[in-house]
Amino acid sequence: MCITYGIIRRMQPTIIGVRFNPTGKIYHFNCSTIPDIRVGEYVIVDTARGKHLGEVTQVFTEPPPPPEGGWKNVERRATPRDLILRQTWEERQTEALTACRARAAELGLNNIKVIAAEFNYDGSRLAFFFSAETEDKVELKSLRKDMQKLYTQAQVELRQIGPRDVAKILGGMGACGLESRCCSRFLTDFSPISIKMAKEQGISLTPSEITGMCGRLRCCLVYEFEQYVEARKNLPKRGKMVVTPQGEGKIVDIQPLSGLLLVEIPTIGSRWYSVNDLQPKEELAALQRKANLHHDPLEDGECNCQNGEPQT
Repeated sequence: MCITYGIIRRMQPTIIGVRFNPTGKIYHFNCSTIPDIRVGEYVIVDTARGKHLGEVTQVFTEPPPPPEGGWKNVERRATPRDLILRQTWEERQTEALTACRARAAELGLNNIKVIAAEFNYDGSRLAFFFSAETEDKVELKSLRKDMQKLYTQAQVELRQIGPRDVAKILGGMGACGLESRCCSRFLTDFSPISIKMAKEQGISLTPSEITGMCGRLRCCLVYEFEQYVEARKNLPKRGKMVVTPQGEGKIVDIQPLSGLLLVEIPTIGSRWYSVNDLQPKEELAALQRKANLHHDPLEDGECNCQNGEPQT
C-alpha cells in the first residue's frame, strides 16, 4: 500500500503559483521538470503573451483542479543574468511611455490616456496600457504601428484597462487617508461591489463616502460585508417596536458588530441597549394572549356563582 501511494505521489504534477508583479494575480504552472523548486525563487514561463519572468509564491503539496486545456509548463529557473536583463528593460519603460504619450498627442488621440509601458524580462515584448474616456471603440492602429517602428526588437501591443486598474498602476494616497491604496498594496483581484454593501453596513450613500479615487465604489466596502450580514441575522430591524427595562420604544439605529440598538422611548428619549436587554413587543403580546387563553379561573379562586352555588 505504501509503495502504491509513493507511485501515485510521483505521478502527480508539481504545481506552483507564479506572480509577475508584486500585487498581480497568481497563475499556476506545472513545474514537474524542475526539482526542489521553492517559494521565493524566480522562473521563466511561457504564457499566452510570450515568455515572462515571475516569482514563485506557492508550491502545492496537492495539485489543484487543472484549468481547461491543462497547465502550462515552467520553462526553467531564472538565472542572475535574467534578473539583470529584466532590470535593464524596466529602466527603459519610462522612456517608452513618454514616447507613446507624445505620439498619441501628435495623432490627436485626446480621448485616451496612456498609463504605463511594460517590457517583458528580455525586451522581446512591449505592452502599453491605456484607458479610454468614452465607450466608443478607439482606432489605435497608427499608434501601434509607429511604436513598432520605434521599438523594432519588441512585439508591441496596446491593452485597454479599466478605472480600477488605472488606480492600481498609478498608486497614491487612498480616499481614507492611507499612504497607498489597497489595490496598490495587496489586492490581487477586484471583487464585485454594490450599493447594497454600503447600506448593509450603515454607511452614508454620499458619493464622497463610498467612492474611491478611481471613481468607482470603494474596494473596502466588501471587507466586512459578510460579518455585517451575519450579525444582522440575530438582530431586530429598524422601526421594530420592542420592550426595554424602561418601557416600550422603537428601534431607530443599529450597531450590528457590537449588538447594540438605539431605542426611542416616548417618555425618556433615545437610549442604547444590548440585544439581550430587549424583547420584541409583538412576541411579548403573543405570549400574554397565549397565557390568558390557557388561564384557569379556579386557580385564582374565581367562580361563576349565583346564591353561593355554582351555576350549571
